[in-house]
Amino acid sequence: MSELIEKAGKLKKASKKLGMLSAWEKNAALAYMANKIANDKEFILHENEKDIQNGKEKGLSASLLDRLLLTGERINQIVDGINQVISLDDPIGEVIDAWERPNGLHIQNIRVPLGVIGMVYEARPNVTVDAATLCLKAGNAVLLRGSTSALHSNKALVQVMRRALAETAIPEDAIQLLEDTSRETASEMFRLNQYLDVLIPRGGAGLIQSVVQNATVPVLETGVGNCHIFIDQSAEEKMAIEIAVNAKLQRPSVCNAIETVLIHKDWPHISMLLETLRDKGVELRGETTLSSKFTFVHEASEEDWSSEFLAPILAVKLVGDVHEAIDHIDRYGTKHSEAIISESEDHVQLFFQSVDAAVLYHNASTRFTDGEQFGYGAEIGISTQKLHARGPMGLKAITTTKAIVQGNGQIRG
Repeated sequence: MSELIEKAGKLKKASKKLGMLSAWEKNAALAYMANKIANDKEFILHENEKDIQNGKEKGLSASLLDRLLLTGERINQIVDGINQVISLDDPIGEVIDAWERPNGLHIQNIRVPLGVIGMVYEARPNVTVDAATLCLKAGNAVLLRGSTSALHSNKALVQVMRRALAETAIPEDAIQLLEDTSRETASEMFRLNQYLDVLIPRGGAGLIQSVVQNATVPVLETGVGNCHIFIDQSAEEKMAIEIAVNAKLQRPSVCNAIETVLIHKDWPHISMLLETLRDKGVELRGETTLSSKFTFVHEASEEDWSSEFLAPILAVKLVGDVHEAIDHIDRYGTKHSEAIISESEDHVQLFFQSVDAAVLYHNASTRFTDGEQFGYGAEIGISTQKLHARGPMGLKAITTTKAIVQGNGQIRG
């Protein structure tokens, strides 16, 4: 029996028990898991260092190494994320709606677990814990399939979590790591309908499209973040510059960082914005109007407008009005996060009504598209599709519903 089938079978069995546990039992298990991760920090960091060294030897980019890196502070943040999820209400059993039919049937729509979730993701080992925590709290067992680049880190984290669960009401088999990271095994996982209820891919465009195009298991699609900020003619200078800098540089390697700034051609502070970004180490790529006027702005290619740089690189473009900005976003955006900096209520409302994205911002950084920032404790991913869930996906996004119908002898005529 292959590793995949063996672990998938254990997950299916574990999910039945997990779905019956109380909120108290799940929270107690997660608290124990958080303590174990905190106490085993040095072991986890030691294993993560192996992945970092392997990544450097293989020539991974700085942005990928940053995603891969664990530090003491990042592990503390992981533990804090678990504790935040513990503090959230348990969605399972929630009565979403209730009504009575004229024939006396009483119907309730309640929230229940999805069952077994398959997570397919790249690099970031924190996703290993975020995914496991959210799935367990929502009553789901989880099959984790990370990348080869993070294998040592993921094995360490899963080992610690399973060791913790062995002493709780949650069966340790409710978390499984697929250590075989071959494409052949991944392809088999994508078609494992008899064991998996849903797949969630989280990573670059290539990974996401591979899952979407090859899976027969239903997919909750997360998206690439080619995010934009439009600086309107009325934008306040200090606010616009601070938001653009934060949205690009606070952490350039993540999907909610901006990749393009669209600037109204009559905004009076264009030079200050571009010079500030340059002085902070951002490589600027702009259309001819900007590249011919500013020597430090390189001429942009067509590819730059659709690129997710995940680095201190930014495409910049002058636009004539809010309509042109919206058209550009419609053409190149990935329906992730888009922002407008403006003091015009009419322009803001037009932007909100016209731009198709999971999250829209007015006078705020796109870096807030995040489960923790939305109050979800953590996130399983950021959905850019329109079915079932959209935007940062917390606990409720990884549940489904069940109708409970109570009668007193009704039959249909």
